[in-house]
Amino acid sequence: MSRTSNVILNVLMAILAFVCIFPFIYVIIISFSDKSSIASEGFQLIPSSWSLEAYRYLWSIKDALFNAYAVTILVTVLGTIISVMLISFYAYAISRKEFQYRKQFTFIAFFTMLFSGGLVPTYIVITQMLKLQDTIWALILPLAINAFWIIMMRTFFKQSVPEGVLESARIDGASELRIFFQIVLPLSLPAIATIALFSTLGYWNDWFNALLYIENPNLVPLQHFLMKIENNLEFLRNNPLISNQVQSTASIPKDTAQMAIVVVSTLPIALAYPFFQRYFVAGLTVGSVKE
Repeated sequence: MSRTSNVILNVLMAILAFVCIFPFIYVIIISFSDKSSIASEGFQLIPSSWSLEAYRYLWSIKDALFNAYAVTILVTVLGTIISVMLISFYAYAISRKEFQYRKQFTFIAFFTMLFSGGLVPTYIVITQMLKLQDTIWALILPLAINAFWIIMMRTFFKQSVPEGVLESARIDGASELRIFFQIVLPLSLPAIATIALFSTLGYWNDWFNALLYIENPNLVPLQHFLMKIENNLEFLRNNPLISNQVQSTASIPKDTAQMAIVVVSTLPIALAYPFFQRYFVAGLTVGSVKE
């Protein structure tokens, strides 16, 4: 590639990156804007006056906010670990030729990608059969298995884990569990990190399961809590965690508070992404070319 082409591509990538990140920067700017300047001038890239009022408002409900953060962090960490382990176990089993029922279990996973029981049967299973309503497991188990990730992990195991290494371990007397934990998992870190990132994003951004299964305010995750703040300000007066911090709705900086909510809910997961990026890129590319 010539020097000129390289410069042009770098400029185009820089422009594309700026276009992607600019909306979030704009949201941050609006969250620090004064509500009076927004009322008089609208949303401005450089507002005439700045204010921390939106973040003071969020700080005034810090007890409920921190509780929602704690629930979300617990669900995200525990759910990601469970999801990665279940998907890895399932994918490894159906990737082995010696597993007699691999075709049947592969079909079961693939079938769920095309058809599902629907919302009502799922709700009945979660609430009446498994009795998970108003428990932390109602936020974890429904998202623990994803058929597409199983197929992706199976493909990675088949193409990127050398069969000769596994055979050598079996000859040396290693059990399948020992082979899986000491050989397969260390060789599969890129794929595992990719699945972990997808799972983490899914758990962190999930609010629908809380809407269906959670009534206890102490178990409300962050996204559902913030959605309630945005859509129904009466929630602030009814939540027992913040009943002693009642504010009139007129004093709430609605527009800037909404933007501050976006920043508060998005920034932690955005800061965590760089730690996954190296493995994430490798997980998407390894196995894409077969020699």
